[in-house]
Amino acid sequence: MGVAPPASLTDFHSHLVPDVDDGVRDLAEALRALERMVGLGITTIVTTPHIKASLTLNQDALTSRLAEVEAAWEPVVRAAADRFPELWLGLGQEVMLDVPDARFVDVRLRLAGTAFALVEWPRFMIPPGTIGVLSRLAAAGVKPIIAHAERYLGIDERPELVADWRRAGAYAQVNYGGLAGQWGPRVQRAAIRLLERGLVDYFSADYHGDASPDLYLEEARGFLEAHDASDVWLTLAATNPARILEGEEPLPLAPLKLPRSAWARIRSFFSSSLP
Repeated sequence: MGVAPPASLTDFHSHLVPDVDDGVRDLAEALRALERMVGLGITTIVTTPHIKASLTLNQDALTSRLAEVEAAWEPVVRAAADRFPELWLGLGQEVMLDVPDARFVDVRLRLAGTAFALVEWPRFMIPPGTIGVLSRLAAAGVKPIIAHAERYLGIDERPELVADWRRAGAYAQVNYGGLAGQWGPRVQRAAIRLLERGLVDYFSADYHGDASPDLYLEEARGFLEAHDASDVWLTLAATNPARILEGEEPLPLAPLKLPRSAWARIRSFFSSSLP
């Protein structure tokens, strides 16, 4: 975009633990991913391999899975300490809520040991009873963050459901790629509608490594700056994610105001940056 990215961005949604999910396959790929992220101004990363909530109901299976993840992550941390001394690395999980009664007693299920937990609904579908699930988690002291809120089927037509999730005690994370059109116009429309309603709490990359090497961070930043919303960018990409590690709630944002004719300009803006 021609403008240096702001320093000290924090990203808490990625798949950088080698060979444990659909993210990076080995240490070399993990280091390439970290190099890309550092080059974009990200100085704090909490990576989040996939795990199913149903494992939390089986202590032996949960212990085995978390040990597998930690063993695969430790070589990355050691190598990164030499290559990226400015980078802070933490570990969490992206918990698929495949059962309604998940237990988050083990702090390793949360983001770097905080009360915040990154969660997702299965298969990008919204199951019945989501508000009750989130309310129970919140009542148990967990602060759920809905991963890639813009990607669930129907959210583009029902953004008010995200408002319901937030009232139940959850927060909403949107991917840079969702805003930039990585998954097509439906998801992009949902991301923008959530921003227009002030329903986004965080940005993150959901970065999977070489399979999709573009983080779309610069495209998302450029879009917001082009709409005089640099403050929105900084809050969602830097301030609010950093507050997770401090145990603090995200700062609220006012609805993003876009002109009525914005959609034509949005398509034109991103058409030059997407493959």
